[in-house]
Amino acid sequence: MTFEDLKTAFPDATLETWHLHPNGGGWVENTATVAETAYVGPEAVVFENAVVSGNAMVSGAAMVSGTAMVSGNTEVFGNAVVAGDAMVSGNTMVYGNAIVYGKAMVFENAEVAGDAVVSGNALVYGNAVVCGDAVVSGRSWVYGNASVSGDAVVSGNEIIN
Repeated sequence: MTFEDLKTAFPDATLETWHLHPNGGGWVENTATVAETAYVGPEAVVFENAVVSGNAMVSGAAMVSGTAMVSGNTEVFGNAVVAGDAMVSGNTMVYGNAIVYGKAMVFENAEVAGDAVVSGNALVYGNAVVCGDAVVSGRSWVYGNASVSGDAVVSGNEIIN
């Protein structure tokens, strides 16, 4: 992504407030923290007060923002978004057009894919998969080998195992 492309998405961006990450060449706002060991691909963006650490990879047109934390061996790619106070860690994958936001946590070996949304205080962990147009929200938990897919909605305080 060129600086002109960045300016289209972030009109207030300047070369004093953004920089290219040395491992991958993606744009990082100076208020965000990205470890040298992490990868930010050339079309990816990390901004606001987000943190990307460990061997995490943010690639494709993915975005990490807010105070979100992406760590471990996590991969965020495609058009995926991790935002707000969300935490994504372990060996997780967030991809496609998936969105993880709010205070949601995705960890261990979980996957969030397709157009799925994980939000609120939801937890997705273990080997769980949330995909398709599925929504997991509220204080719901999806864990173990559970799979939530299609147009499924898991909300409130539901537990899927």
